[in-house]
Amino acid sequence: MDDLAPEIFRQRLLVEGHYRAALDAAAVEGFLPGLARAMKLTPYGQAVVHAPGGRGQEINQGFDAFLPLVDSGIAAYFWSGPGFFSIVVYSCAPFVPQAALDFCREALDAQGPLAWKEF
Repeated sequence: MDDLAPEIFRQRLLVEGHYRAALDAAAVEGFLPGLARAMKLTPYGQAVVHAPGGRGQEINQGFDAFLPLVDSGIAAYFWSGPGFFSIVVYSCAPFVPQAALDFCREALDAQGPLAWKEF
C-alpha cells in the first residue's frame, strides 16, 4: 500500500477470533474503553453500540460498535450466533499490538487462535 501521507503517523490493527464471553450491548459498551486502556489509547467520548434487532440474516445478528479516540478510533463487530468478533483499531498514536491481543483473549474469553494483522 502506498503511503499517501507520510507526515501523518498511522498504525492499524485488525484482530479476529471466537469468543465465549456473554455479550450484550452493555458488555460491548464496557469492553471498548477497557481495550483502549489496555492499549494506552485515550477515548474522548462514549462507545456507541448498535444491534440489527432481527433485521438481516440470522448469522449476522450481534453488535456493531465504535469508540472515538483522541488519536482516531476503535470499530468492533460481534456475531452472537457463531461467537465471532472482528476489531479494527486505527490510531495516530503508537500502540503495542500484543496488548490488544492479550486483552481480547482475556476479556472475551477468546477460544482458539486469534488472527491479526497490522497494516
